Amino acid sequence: MTSPHDPYVRVRGAREHNLRNADVDIPRDTLTVFTGVSGSGKSSLAFGTIYAEAQRRYFESVAPYARRLIHQVGAPAVGEVTGLPPAVSLEQRRSAPGARSSVGTVTTLSNSLRMLFSRAGDYPEGAERLDSDAFSPNTAAGACPRCHGLGRVHRTSEELLVPDPGLSIREGAIAAWPGAWQGKNLRDVLDALGHDVDRPWRELDPADREWILFTDEQPVVTVHPVREAGRIQRPYQGTYMSARRYVMHTFADSKSATLRAKAERFLSSEPCPVCGGSRLRPEAMAVTFAGRTIAELAGLALTELAGVLAAAGGDGTARVLTADLLARIGTVTELGLGYLSLDRTAPTLSSGELQRLRLATQLRAGLFGVVYVLDEPSAGLHPADTEALLAVLGRLKEAGNTVFVVEHQMDVVRRADWLVDVGPLAGEHGGRVLHSGPPAGLAGVADSATRRFLFPDAPPAPREVRAPSGWLRLYDVERHNVRGVDAAFPLGVFTAVTGVSGSGKSTLVGQVLAGALADRRGASEDQERPVIGYARAEGLEAVDRLVQVDQRPIGRTPRSNLATYTGLFDVVRKLFAATPLARERGYRAGRFSFNVTGGRCETCQGEGFVSVELLFLPSTYAPCPDCHGARYNPETLEVTLRGLNIAQVLDLTVESAAGFFAETPAAARSLGTLLDVGLGYLRLGQPATELSGGEAQRIKLAAELQRARRGHTLYLLDEPTTGLHPADVEVLMRQLHGLVEAGSTVVVVEHDMAVVAGADWVIDLGPGGGDRGGRVVAEGPPVAVAEAPKSRTAGYLRAALGLA
Repeated sequence: MTSPHDPYVRVRGAREHNLRNADVDIPRDTLTVFTGVSGSGKSSLAFGTIYAEAQRRYFESVAPYARRLIHQVGAPAVGEVTGLPPAVSLEQRRSAPGARSSVGTVTTLSNSLRMLFSRAGDYPEGAERLDSDAFSPNTAAGACPRCHGLGRVHRTSEELLVPDPGLSIREGAIAAWPGAWQGKNLRDVLDALGHDVDRPWRELDPADREWILFTDEQPVVTVHPVREAGRIQRPYQGTYMSARRYVMHTFADSKSATLRAKAERFLSSEPCPVCGGSRLRPEAMAVTFAGRTIAELAGLALTELAGVLAAAGGDGTARVLTADLLARIGTVTELGLGYLSLDRTAPTLSSGELQRLRLATQLRAGLFGVVYVLDEPSAGLHPADTEALLAVLGRLKEAGNTVFVVEHQMDVVRRADWLVDVGPLAGEHGGRVLHSGPPAGLAGVADSATRRFLFPDAPPAPREVRAPSGWLRLYDVERHNVRGVDAAFPLGVFTAVTGVSGSGKSTLVGQVLAGALADRRGASEDQERPVIGYARAEGLEAVDRLVQVDQRPIGRTPRSNLATYTGLFDVVRKLFAATPLARERGYRAGRFSFNVTGGRCETCQGEGFVSVELLFLPSTYAPCPDCHGARYNPETLEVTLRGLNIAQVLDLTVESAAGFFAETPAAARSLGTLLDVGLGYLRLGQPATELSGGEAQRIKLAAELQRARRGHTLYLLDEPTTGLHPADVEVLMRQLHGLVEAGSTVVVVEHDMAVVAGADWVIDLGPGGGDRGGRVVAEGPPVAVAEAPKSRTAGYLRAALGLA
């Protein structure tokens, strides 16, 4: 029996995902951390059960019509939850924000800055006062009419469209044109219009070349195709489209990411010639505050912007507005994000940075008596920045709130008031609450995978660093905040690139190094112009292949899943097509795909669920009434492979499937690599939309591991341990070090000091973020970098090496 003033959130009978009728009591007004290996069920408990139940109760008080406008997570599978206050969720969203979203819009700081310019800006003599909307590039009142508020325009040129002028049009001189029939059609139309499609491009009249590439005219002409033996080809009416028109149309309107990417290769992006990249109309750019335009202030790092505003002075209105801005900026810089500028676009931010920006906004909201549920707030944070995060979480708790955090970072776990450890392992081997109490109590829980990392018995044994087989050097790197840096990456070893958030790690590795290797084949040996990002490079020829493994989703719809991405589904479908019943019925491999007509359930189009429209209520999803979620029609499901139909096989976990397909080499290889990177708990048919960024990255790595390796491969990984429990990190590191042992090079951008301590070489950037970073502070073996006097990483690395 619980009283109305019960100080605990009590969960009874939680069955969401893999939770096994879990019961747990968690005190309110605490900082509670949920731990466990990836897939153990901790997020299912924190988000899928506790937060989902709080949201369900809130929606019950909302008018039914209004509920249609709000995304709902659905009622959780739980017996009862009591003592639960209203909840706010701050998850690491996997979807990419739009190009118009920025640091300023995420934090609402842009609104305050626009109000400052509207009410307290210095206007030219005789100019009318503008509304705050006139200072926004996202409104019709403020956006530059030329670039529509984007700040950049896309253009093309003859050099981009025709890279080899020695070819004729028939030979493919206009590289931007499509292939197959559409490209042939455009060549035939030009021929019918009287242009010589067999002369080398450079010999054509310049006026003709200009018209072919850039005309906006779309003449229609009768085309008489060249007759081919055995085919009747009748004349048809063909419409001409210039190369520029085709490229711009494809880039702007095509729904195919592949076609858009191809079109982008023939475009150059440059600042808008009208607004100069400011994105605003001239009237707004004529207004200043503290002697600067709003675009200039939005381009400053937040720490620098705070200094300008603090020194600005002004009348009463200006002082009130600047004080509000300074207070809002203070919460963002406190979270270690002072290196960001307001105009920094959201797609360039990591998921950890986005979550901390939203956390800063919540701090200013001043809510009381709320449960905050956070998803790995330390993701992407250098250990030095974690201290500031813990201070902010402490302030949320002191303000009278309860803070629930799903976390893998042991420094955060040690500072918790209460610890809920879920496990012991992942998937069907997890789902139990092993410990709920003060962190010290976990020391006596033998089954916990977290225990040995929270209470280590001894420092890690020192390992002998490998000797490089060569060096890859970049000279005079100039990109974002990395200025004039010479960087050297050893080959044949494991290198970790470290530094505080915003120090330039991802710029140096993910953009400049990756770009240098990607462009190497396209650049001539005697190329004099500097490639974007650096002036000169050495050692690129030693790398035969570049593999970048990031945390972007493996697919954007539920139709993409683990089996389709790794190619395992192709193997499985062929096995089903080879069964006696399938051969007897004439079923081919395509019959066993839920993405095409034939074998799938047509009621749900192979989705497994249907949308149910309810009057004045939000649409809800229910299992398909015909296939009951199986995704296939009854005839297809009658075909079995060793007792299982195709739907049952897709419902197997990787671990179970490894045993089922042990005698099938092609399937066993794929499943083995998935097991090697710690993903045995995932189901083969698990939709891509349900996978975390860390899981997506490991699936990509597994897909790479199963390929036959030829030549020297360089693997680039950006924070591969994000979202991983330390036990999972050990599994992943064994695979990455195995790649090095096999002769490859691995470079990781990393904050986990256990990973850095196990590297052969460390490149530490800093000393700070933004303009205060971008320099190589220290480099060398981990033991040497741990002693570097100017490195903010050194102290934490010393502790990880057991030297502190």
